[in-house]
Parts: sequence; structure tokens; C-alpha cells
Amino acid sequence: MIIENALLSVTPGREEEFEASMATALPIIESAPACIGAEVRRQHENESVYLLLIRWESVAAHMAFRASPLFAQWRERTHPFYAEPPSVTHFNEPITR
Repeated sequence: MIIENALLSVTPGREEEFEASMATALPIIESAPACIGAEVRRQHENESVYLLLIRWESVAAHMAFRASPLFAQWRERTHPFYAEPPSVTHFNEPITR
């Protein structure tokens, strides 16, 4: 499993609109093949910054989503609120103890 980590900077003053739109966007991404689940958290220190965490079966699954019609629906609901492009990275399985 891979975790996609996206840091989202929302235009100040549009946080409520973003959160309402995100409530309809999360089910879209979660309906994608190989998506295991997703969540969004608002930053405590700066309320215009959000953390999007998506669990994928693989990076390839994430890239397949980005090439699908579902991504266009996701983008339509989320991207109008961004003050700057999201910073997206992927994390591997946890390190064993």
C-alpha cells in the first residue's frame, strides 16, 4: 500500500466552500479502483492549509486515477479553491520495528 500525501493551500476566506466541495469530492476519489480510503485534515496553525491522505494499492493505481474521467470530476470540485498547486508525494509501507 502507498499513501499519497497532498498539501493543499486554499485561498484564504474560501475554506468553508472548499470543505463543502471536498465533502462531495472524497466519495469520487474513494470510488476509484484500487483506492483504499481517503481523508482530509485542516492544519491547526494555518486554517487555510489542508492535508489530503489517500491510501492506494500502488503508485500506478494513483496514476491510473489521474488519467481517468473520475480525476476530471475530482479536479472540478477541488482545484478552484487552491491558492497554489498542491504538493503531492507518496509514502511506502511503514518501517518495521
